[in-house]
Amino acid sequence: MVPILLCSVIAVAIIGERLWALQRKKICPQHLVPQVWQGVKNNQMDSVHIAALMKDSPLGRILAAGLIHRHHDRAVMKENIEDVGRHVVLDLERYLNTLGTIAAVSPLLGLLGTVTGIIRSFNVISGTQGMGNPALLAGGISEALVTTAAGMIVAIPSLICYRYFRGRVDELVVSMEQEALKLVEMLHGDRDKESLTAEKKRA
Repeated sequence: MVPILLCSVIAVAIIGERLWALQRKKICPQHLVPQVWQGVKNNQMDSVHIAALMKDSPLGRILAAGLIHRHHDRAVMKENIEDVGRHVVLDLERYLNTLGTIAAVSPLLGLLGTVTGIIRSFNVISGTQGMGNPALLAGGISEALVTTAAGMIVAIPSLICYRYFRGRVDELVVSMEQEALKLVEMLHGDRDKESLTAEKKRA
């Protein structure tokens, strides 16, 4: 029971922390890309503003990676965005493997308690007590049932939350990819327009 109780405490802590950390407004602020684009148009995105953007949110870190390399071509910019994005995804998935492990291990711990309880019951039956002491026999069976139930009680919510957080991370990653691509298209789309205008003037 002690390992199962320890798993339950860790699982509750992880679930609470991830519920707080994986809020959309914290990860992918809705109006961040328009604000960044406005700053770019006003020539305000210097190193100080980019550093502040990196600390703003995970999406801010990705956009900052693109802004740092905005004077390079599209491929270089996207490569750096993808590199930072991989680190951001690892941060979003923090503790999820531990939660998944708890969901998988807790039933096994309960099964282990079941096995030891049954062994204890058979020892009572085969020992000197025989069948004459039902209290000892009932104690072993009770141990088997309680540990199994406890393992399931910890595992089921842990598995549900693990699956939910996995889906939540995937959803947030897709949203951040879309926002980052918007910025890339804005930056390089305007550059393309400017070059076309300059060519027309020369002609």
